[in-house]
Amino acid sequence: MAEPSAAAAAAAVSPPRRLDFSPDPPPKPALSPDQRRFCAEALRALKEKLQMPDRMKQEFGRLQANRIRPSEMVRSCTVALDDVNSSKNRYTDVVPYDKTRVVLNPCKDYRPAAKGYINASFITASSSENVSRFIATQGPLPHTYEDFWEMILQHRCPAIVMLTRLVDSYKTFNSAGVEMVKCGDYFQAEDGPRDFGNICISTKWIKNTDTSLVLRHLEVNYKETEEPPMSVLHILYPDWPDHGVPADTIAVREIFKRTNEISPSLGPIVVHCRLRHREDWNILHNSQYCAKNSCW
Repeated sequence: MAEPSAAAAAAAVSPPRRLDFSPDPPPKPALSPDQRRFCAEALRALKEKLQMPDRMKQEFGRLQANRIRPSEMVRSCTVALDDVNSSKNRYTDVVPYDKTRVVLNPCKDYRPAAKGYINASFITASSSENVSRFIATQGPLPHTYEDFWEMILQHRCPAIVMLTRLVDSYKTFNSAGVEMVKCGDYFQAEDGPRDFGNICISTKWIKNTDTSLVLRHLEVNYKETEEPPMSVLHILYPDWPDHGVPADTIAVREIFKRTNEISPSLGPIVVHCRLRHREDWNILHNSQYCAKNSCW
C-alpha cells in the first residue's frame, strides 16, 4: 500500500488556525488573588534559597548524580540511537526517550527503521488544559529542516522560542576559516518564500524589540494543499549567553508575556537552544509554567 502524502495527512486533520500575531508590546497579564499569593510565596522561597548557596549546590549535585547512565540510555532511547537515525542527532548523548519523543507520521524518511524520528521531546508541566505543553528540541540541522517544519505543522505548534544565535558570539572559526554555525538557518525568509521539501514558509512581518528579541510572524504550509497557511510566532533571543543564564529577566519576561497570549489549546510551544544544553529547555519551560500559573 502506498504511503499517504504529507498534504493528504494534513487534510485528514482539522485545518490550522490563522492567527494574527501583533508586533506591539504585549499587555500586562491580569493576576487573580491566588496568582498574587503564589507569586509572593515563590518570591519568598527564592529569597530564602539565595541565603543558602551551599544547599543550592547540594541540590544541584543530586540532580547531576541522577542523570541517566549510558546503559539506561541504550535501553530507553532505542529509536534515537538506531544507526538509521544517528545523523539526525547533533550529539549522541542528548537524545529523546522512546516514551516521550515526538513522532512524525508520515515524514519524508519512509525507512521503517526510522520510525518517524526527530530529535524532540514532549514536555508536559501539568495535566490542566489551561497550561501550555512544550516540545523541547535541538537546533535544526540542515538535513532536518523539513522534519522540523513537518513537526510544526503536524502538531499545530503556534510559537517557536529560539534561545541562541545562528553563529558563535565570539566569532569562532573552524580549521578551514569558516565561521562556526551554532544553529542552522531554518526560519529566515525575508527575501521571499523558502521551500523545505514539500513545505514552504514565508515572513509576514519582522520586528526587533527594545529587549533584544527578534519577532517574526511566519506562515507555514504544504505546497500541495488548498488549506490556508498556519501562522507561527518565531521569537529569537540571540543574547542568551553560551554558558549560564541572562544577566536580567527583562527579555525573558517579554517572552513569557507573548507566549501567555497564545491559548494552550492551539498546540505545544517549541523551544530550542543551540547545541546541547538541555538546561536551557528546562529553565524556560519550568519558568513558563510558573509564570502562567502563579506570578509575573
